Amino acid sequence: MQRYGLIGKKLGHSFSKRYFTEKFEREGIADATYELYELATIAELPQLLQKQPDLVGLNVTVPYKETVIPFLDELDEAAARIGAVNTIKIAAGKTKGYNTDYIGFRDSLEQVYPATQNSRALVLGTGGASKAVVAALQDLQINYTILSRQAGQGRLTYADLTPELLKQYQLIVNTTPLGMYPAVENCPELPYEALSAQHCLYDLVYNPEQTLFLEKGKSAGAQTINGLRMLYGQAEAAWQIWQNR
Repeated sequence: MQRYGLIGKKLGHSFSKRYFTEKFEREGIADATYELYELATIAELPQLLQKQPDLVGLNVTVPYKETVIPFLDELDEAAARIGAVNTIKIAAGKTKGYNTDYIGFRDSLEQVYPATQNSRALVLGTGGASKAVVAALQDLQINYTILSRQAGQGRLTYADLTPELLKQYQLIVNTTPLGMYPAVENCPELPYEALSAQHCLYDLVYNPEQTLFLEKGKSAGAQTINGLRMLYGQAEAAWQIWQNR
């Protein structure tokens, strides 16, 4: 039996177990299982690997995409550049980290948002998912600015973001968990009145499929994309890695 799974702190929101279980059934893969492993701290990972020697692949979710790195034997080149890991391959007792969030976001954005030379993106949040988004924007040659609660070099804070400034960014990507189930009444604090049909809002949150962030964008006539496209893309990329494809 080949065992796969997801590690994170709280996994009640997870889509991965259902996704992979259905994939195994659909493709007639009888010798595989996918489980959820809630870890109080990432320091519990070595113990998990000892207790589950048949684990061959793990997905990583918040808040461990960055803190997992010191616990891995090796990093894929892209994951090292991004500084975050969401997929782990386990072979011959060794662990190697990858970032398929990058692949899922890049490919899904290319499919629905034709970037131009003047495209500018506003990235909400600074966590592991944000780093994957930024790397994808760089490779797609889309200029970007990070929006954070705390000031930093090259960043804006929410207090800095005026309606006039928001109009300068056509693509707005939410990488924060704001609006995720069950706290569906939350959304990033933006001057939503400045949104128009010229904007595209991409929310990495996928549960619910229509977050308050996206609802506000849709009401203003903006194009909206939820996190399911990225989720499917990163999951399939992880499967290809686990299968050496």
